[in-house]
Amino acid sequence: MLSCEDQAELAAALCATAETLGHAISAGAAELMAEDLADYQMEDIAAALRACRRELTGKLTLAAILQRVQAADGRPEPNEAWSLALAASDEFDSVVLTDEIQLALGAARAVLEAGDKVGARMSFLSAYQRQVDTARREGKPVCWKLSPGYDTQRRLLAVEEAGRLGRLPAPVVEEYRAQLTHEPVTQNGAAIAGLITGRVAMPSPDVRAKLKLVKASVEESQAAKERERQAAIRARQEEFERRRTEQLAALKSLEVTP
Repeated sequence: MLSCEDQAELAAALCATAETLGHAISAGAAELMAEDLADYQMEDIAAALRACRRELTGKLTLAAILQRVQAADGRPEPNEAWSLALAASDEFDSVVLTDEIQLALGAARAVLEAGDKVGARMSFLSAYQRQVDTARREGKPVCWKLSPGYDTQRRLLAVEEAGRLGRLPAPVVEEYRAQLTHEPVTQNGAAIAGLITGRVAMPSPDVRAKLKLVKASVEESQAAKERERQAAIRARQEEFERRRTEQLAALKSLEVTP
């Protein structure tokens, strides 16, 4: 969250950027825009303003700034997110996913398991875009997490690939690597990970059923937390809109005062 001093500095930068694009914005409008951008990092906003100065041919708008700030947050585009979600639906495969992909996959899983891949894709894309839009409005940074499959070999490959792509920090990659290369072999561990033979085998029906129950429980818990988060977001948005209306009314009264 930007401080009051940061927001004042940002308002000045917004006025200067608008001027380079051939128009002017009032101090009040600049302050409101700065408040709307206050949840983002100053360096990200500065980069977005530089991009606006290079790319825009019309007026500077809040939407144009937000578009450029949000594009740099590291979240995958919807089609890439869907391909990652499909890979994660394979019980043997391991994939590193964002929170938004995991939540959207939970919303589309029933349709996907019913065999309707087209319907599942539409459901996923709609849910994913909503999750991403919400996260970006809140200024929430992208968070990548490992969704482990049965095959330990693939888990290690997924973690190392995520490290190369910058989706997992080096210390986290090293921690996963240490865990995955020193896992004990149990009766079902050989079937799940293939540590001894290097081959992947189906775990026992009991283990597989328990894993599905655990996975379903985790997804339901995540969905419940998301519902609570959305309710809190709506309350904050209502309070923000109330404050915005009051500020606009105050500015309008100043403009008409003789």
